[in-house]
Amino acid sequence: MTDTHTTKRPLALLGLGDMGTVLARTWLAADHPLTVWNRTAAKAEALAPEGARVAATPAEAVASAGLIVLCLLDDSTVGSVLEGLDLTGKDVVNLTTGTPAEGRARAAWAAERGARFVDAGIMGTPAMVGAPDGGAYVLYSGSLPLFEEHRATLEVPAAARFVGEDAGHAALYDVALLSAMYGLFGGISHAFALIEGEDVAPKELAPLLSEWLGAMGFFVGSTAERLTSRDFTSGVVSNLAMQVAASGTLLRTAADQGVSPELISPYLDLMRERLEADPAAHGGEDTAGALTLLHRRSR
Repeated sequence: MTDTHTTKRPLALLGLGDMGTVLARTWLAADHPLTVWNRTAAKAEALAPEGARVAATPAEAVASAGLIVLCLLDDSTVGSVLEGLDLTGKDVVNLTTGTPAEGRARAAWAAERGARFVDAGIMGTPAMVGAPDGGAYVLYSGSLPLFEEHRATLEVPAAARFVGEDAGHAALYDVALLSAMYGLFGGISHAFALIEGEDVAPKELAPLLSEWLGAMGFFVGSTAERLTSRDFTSGVVSNLAMQVAASGTLLRTAADQGVSPELISPYLDLMRERLEADPAAHGGEDTAGALTLLHRRSR
C-alpha cells in the first residue's frame, strides 16, 4: 500500500476558530501532514487525536512547514502573531478576512521578510467547507507561482479561484460579493416585513420571492455590460423615469404597512438623484447609471 500521508507536503495552520478548525479537519482527513497552533491551546490539542501536530508557539508552527496558512481574527492579529518570526523562504497564505489595502500591505510586509504571499477570501460558511457539493470556494490573489505550486493542497477544503496578482483583489472580490449579499438580504427582509400582520404566511411568499429574485439575475450581467460600454440607454426595458415614478408605490405601501423603508430607500433615493440631475438626459437610461453617483459621493 502507498502511504499517501508522506507524499503530501506538510503545512502549518495558525488560528483555530470555527473556520480554522474545519479547515484543519479537512486537511487531516485528506492525510495532509498538519501542524496547528492556536492562542487557546485546548483548541489545537483537540485535533491531536485526529493526527495534527500541536505547536506550542507560532514560531514552532512556522518552522514546521514551508506552507503557512493563517486564519486569524484580523490583520492586526496576523501582524502580532508573526512579529519577529523568520519567514525567509516561506509561502504564506492569509485566509484572514481583511480589506484590499490590508492585503496589499501584508504582501509587501511578507516580501520584506523573504516570503511569498497570497491573500484570500473564503466564500462560504464553516458548514460548507470540506462538504461534498458544499458550494464553498476561496478567492486567492498575490503570488501566482505560490498559488500554482500549492493549488492541490489549497483545493482540499474548497474550490480555489485565483483572481489576480494584485494581492488586494481577493479581498476586493470578497467584499463586493458580500456587499451584494447584504443588499439582497435587505430586500428580502423588507419583503417579509411587508406581509407581517397580514393573512399571508411567510412560507407562501417564500417560493415566489425565490423565483422572482432568480429571474432578476440577468441584472448582474447587463450591469457589467453597461458599465463596460458606458452605454446606459440602448435596449432599456424599464427606464429610470418609469422606475422612479413607480418607486412611490413601494414607499406608500411600506408606510401603509407600518414598515420602515430604510432597507430599500437608499437605492430609490440614488435613482431619484440621478433622474433629477438631468431628466432629459437620464430619464431613458437603465438604472445601472445611478451607481455612477456612488464614487462621486465617496470623494
